[in-house]
Amino acid sequence: MAIPRLVPALDTEPADATALRAEVRAFLDEQRAAGTFTPAVDAWLCGWDEKFTTALAARGWLGMTVPKEYGGQGRSFLHRFVVTEELLAAGVPVAAHWIADRQIVPSLLKYGTERQKQEFLPRIAAGQCFFGIGMSEPDSGSDLASVRTRAVQVEGGWRLTGTKVWTSGAHRAHAFIVLARTAPVDPAHRHAGLSQFIVRFDGPGVEVRPIISMNGGHHFNEVILDDAFVPDDMVFGQIGNGWQQVTSELSFERSGPERLLSTFVLLAQTTDSMARQQISRDADLGRLVARIAGLHHMSMAVAGALERHEPADVPAAVVKVLGTTTEGDIADFADLHRGDDGALPQQARDLITAAVDQRPGFTLRGGTNEVLRGVIARGLGLR
Repeated sequence: MAIPRLVPALDTEPADATALRAEVRAFLDEQRAAGTFTPAVDAWLCGWDEKFTTALAARGWLGMTVPKEYGGQGRSFLHRFVVTEELLAAGVPVAAHWIADRQIVPSLLKYGTERQKQEFLPRIAAGQCFFGIGMSEPDSGSDLASVRTRAVQVEGGWRLTGTKVWTSGAHRAHAFIVLARTAPVDPAHRHAGLSQFIVRFDGPGVEVRPIISMNGGHHFNEVILDDAFVPDDMVFGQIGNGWQQVTSELSFERSGPERLLSTFVLLAQTTDSMARQQISRDADLGRLVARIAGLHHMSMAVAGALERHEPADVPAAVVKVLGTTTEGDIADFADLHRGDDGALPQQARDLITAAVDQRPGFTLRGGTNEVLRGVIARGLGLR
């Protein structure tokens, strides 16, 4: 199978972005020919390959929106969008740097201290520093306001105690940003009293425990914070402003092309199998392709809004709901039409198996679609 390609409406894309897209595709062709990767489903979450990350960093494709004085490229969100979209469409292993580049970089630029920017941004752009996210907790689901991890101020810093779950890459990453309570819960203002901290995984009082998926995969983890000390210079943003900061971060997490392209390699493989008459024809395949095309434009529009510093929580939630639903529908379609596996190449069978395994998580991670529909309704004044 050739590397899957997106076909964006190039007349709406600036010439320099189109040229960049061609450059990324040429690089991916070279890498595929050299056997450095095999296209995979959900590779942005499960495909951890630090050598591949280093190769991307050497080409300036990490930290693209980071100002040059912090070791980045000083390029636009649109340029970064083009690169990440092509990487996702090809199913390359980008999990090592994904969270740091997608979510931590813009958050550091917006809320980080000068010391934090100097320490982390150059290393992220160089592919040498990997981050996780410390939001979810046991029994909390998508209700971030119910977090029970507590931070108590002590001399020189804070002591954190609590448990975080579903922390991707914690067993390999260097640090994560933890959401914790720094003031008692006020039932009338549940979102108040929350703060964020940069916590290193190798620090005292931090224990990482693996969460093994049913298919034997390991990318999720549980992180136990047992009186873990965080110095004052690793307070992230302002004490008490955690909720506002988290909602800002989630716009980056929910609106990116990874919320619609996790199964794109399977869609491309299924299209190829149908063209070769290895599976029966079905008009629903065209509908799935059309949905991806529409979501491409929606996700790009949110990237533009974020670059203009416009509120994007509601549009991001819309992209996430529609995108992850489409990802799951692609998995279901391919599985339904697999027929006699003997007619399909091994790569196609492997992609279907992986997509079906990962499918339950598509609409859960980054906030369940049920919760996000509430976000959309409130944003539109329907609640």
